[in-house]
Amino acid sequence: MEGMVKCSANYVPLTPISFLERSAIVYRDRISVIDGDVKYTWKETHERCIRLASALAHLGISPGDVVAALAPNIPAMYELHFGAPMAGAVLCALNVRHDSSMVSVLLKHSEAKVIFVDYHFVSIAQGALEILRETKTKLPLLVLISECGQPAAISSPGILEYESLLATGKLDFEVRWPKDEWDPISLNYTSGTTSSPKGVIYSHRGAYLNSFAAVLLNEMSSMPVYLWCVPMFHCNGWCLTWAVAAQGGTNVCQRNVTAKDIFENIAQHKVTHLGGAPTVLNMIINASARDRKPLPGKVSVMTGGAPPPSHVLYKMEELGFHVTHAYGLTETYGPGTVCTWKPEWASLPRESQAKIKARQGVQHLGLEELDIKDPVTMKSVPADAKTMGEVMFRGNTVMNGYLKNLKATKDAFNGGWFRSGDLGVKHPDGYIELKDRSKDIIISGGENISSIEVESVLFSHPAVLEAAIVGRPDDYWGETPCAFVKLKDGCNANSEELIKFCRDHLPHYMAPRTVVFQELPKTSTGKVQKFVLKEKAKAMGSISKGNTSRL
Repeated sequence: MEGMVKCSANYVPLTPISFLERSAIVYRDRISVIDGDVKYTWKETHERCIRLASALAHLGISPGDVVAALAPNIPAMYELHFGAPMAGAVLCALNVRHDSSMVSVLLKHSEAKVIFVDYHFVSIAQGALEILRETKTKLPLLVLISECGQPAAISSPGILEYESLLATGKLDFEVRWPKDEWDPISLNYTSGTTSSPKGVIYSHRGAYLNSFAAVLLNEMSSMPVYLWCVPMFHCNGWCLTWAVAAQGGTNVCQRNVTAKDIFENIAQHKVTHLGGAPTVLNMIINASARDRKPLPGKVSVMTGGAPPPSHVLYKMEELGFHVTHAYGLTETYGPGTVCTWKPEWASLPRESQAKIKARQGVQHLGLEELDIKDPVTMKSVPADAKTMGEVMFRGNTVMNGYLKNLKATKDAFNGGWFRSGDLGVKHPDGYIELKDRSKDIIISGGENISSIEVESVLFSHPAVLEAAIVGRPDDYWGETPCAFVKLKDGCNANSEELIKFCRDHLPHYMAPRTVVFQELPKTSTGKVQKFVLKEKAKAMGSISKGNTSRL
């Protein structure tokens, strides 16, 4: 229409950096970050992030350069989520469970210019740099993050110290705002449920929109108190690093996540919100009476990262937690869907409510579309809760692409949608429900078996703490379900008992034929590493030796 002018007065690239600028004014004297005895206000956090950006620029960091971090949920990690992009850099937060070999691979692939390392992980970082040195790769500068934000003497040459580095920064530094909101703000490597992680690029625009979506789906009013159980290195803490700043909240940091610490922090700091994978919820519901403390008020919990068993959701509600189930992938900035609750469901039996809440739901307000499609024809499957298809996303909170992997990016976006690789169904009300990863579905005698359904039944057994189902190769059936189980402390159950329990609650062909009792290998975000279990099941060989009955 005639008369329109696009200019700096009416168009500014969206970026979550603006959240910090605002909170430094509105909530300047309110507590922003707590880590044990260390506390900062929003004014102080803003100043520290400005100094960090200034110091990075002084080190020669240019717009678009990658700044890596290897640290748990501590104040410095939170500050890097603002300080790095304020210098125009791209933050690459690395999984603290990686070994030196993997860290070296990711540093080389990302071409990180600097790596910030928590003192607990210095040996891993130095091992990674040694590997890079041997391959004659240019080394990133190492910045050590000392304990409790206190400067420490550095004996090794070529290593800087975080607090000392901040002290060199200038408060009059001019923030390098993105010229284009599609510019990258962070680089997140997929969590390792597959053996080869990919570098997922987030934009300032996507991070801004997903942060607002996170505020809405967590029902976060102003000044929430957020307890950090989700690693900040995982999808930038599901974008809650920026979302909490938008609402002027308090970030309660935890170096390690235990049931005892969760209950203590909730009681001490009057926590209003937290998040975590179902393994964290499982930890909470199985906490000892000694570790539990009464909740001081309403505590909202967002869970995701893996489909939560309805039994776990039911027990969390019993303890007084208000659970919201979200679902997404690294490629969707973390949560992309939410199981939005309807008032009419509140009158259903608690078990039925928990089963509905275990669904992945509908797209959140930051995402344009969510669908279950036939991956070949790209047609939507019927909303009959039975026909399986691939979960697909479309919208502004889908990644820019995979770093240096154009083919993988094009494959993921083939057909104009992001293909998740997850299989699910759509219910008549439009809510989706995940059935499996496409690579995890077990095909036994031509029948599709959802590992999620079998795991949910096993979780409801009173002796089972954790369970994972994978396919075991079989000469006759092709595959048969194999259960890996960890029992609760003080509880006993044998293979025969668990198999019978599953056969009593499932069609017999879905029941596991094998049960292995062991600790389950997990990523740092609580996802079971099924590729590890699949290798173990494969090594067992076929169970069918002439006996082919499973009735």
